[in-house]
Amino acid sequence: MTPAPFAARLAVPSGPLFFPVTAFGPDGSLDLDAFRAHVRRGVEAGAAAVFACCGTGEFHALTPEEFEDCVRAAVEVTGGRVPVVAGVGYGTALAVRYARLAHAAGADGLLALPPYLVVAGQEGLLRHYREVTAATPLPVIVYQRDNAVFTPATVVELARTEGIVGLKDGLGDLDLMQRVISAVRTEVPGDFLYFNGLPTAEQTQLAYRALGVPLYSSAVFCFAPEIALAFHRALRTGDDAAARRLLDGFYRPFVELRARGRGYAVALVKAGVRLRGLDVGEVRPPLHEPSEDHVKQLAQVIERGHALLDEDSTEDR
Repeated sequence: MTPAPFAARLAVPSGPLFFPVTAFGPDGSLDLDAFRAHVRRGVEAGAAAVFACCGTGEFHALTPEEFEDCVRAAVEVTGGRVPVVAGVGYGTALAVRYARLAHAAGADGLLALPPYLVVAGQEGLLRHYREVTAATPLPVIVYQRDNAVFTPATVVELARTEGIVGLKDGLGDLDLMQRVISAVRTEVPGDFLYFNGLPTAEQTQLAYRALGVPLYSSAVFCFAPEIALAFHRALRTGDDAAARRLLDGFYRPFVELRARGRGYAVALVKAGVRLRGLDVGEVRPPLHEPSEDHVKQLAQVIERGHALLDEDSTEDR
């Protein structure tokens, strides 16, 4: 898929952007059957794209061989119905290797995660992402967070780089995002994609939408697709009252529970998938499983979210 059609398919998504968890068996090994089932359920539920082996998919915990197997499995399951985007990261040499593995596995695009550990200057970051992008013909979305934070001028240069089609923001600095959007709009003709990539992005999406950022990642879609779809529909139709009901009754309690454990942005999501009846296994170290009490609270939060959907359905009759 060339950058233009890829960007066009993502620009106005028909549903949430799906970031599946990676499934592991009881012995900790990769469980491709469970992973395929998870991806299939998400696509059939209405995902607009599959972002495989990214943060929620524990990219950091996968070997190159496991990574390639997972991306290939996601490509096979989706069958071209929606784009498959693969996460790539670490230092430049390894990120290039992962990019080529993703290309060989049939991915439609790449999400370039921050480089491993080092805090680099703008010049070095720009060189890193340009080398990763040049390694394959796949379109690239650059992920801003942690040690990869860009000035507006650097994002302008990223947007001028052939093959880089968008920026996913996991920082949450709305002033910086507004300046970035303004600079790119002024300096680079054409469409450049922006994504809200904060954990549980629905919680901040009303603010990002006001900046002109309609795209966001949805980890909730992994375990409560009906709720994620209802929120996405509320945003698409301008039903802010429905969006606020879900924020108050489901998303805020979920975010407050997520904040009670380090690594819960992944581990709690994976627990949610298991609560829905699909055994995707536990998280790999250094992440740890949520406590039994927190899993019980998660079940209650999900139940409340579904009750809100039932209430809305009754009111619409």
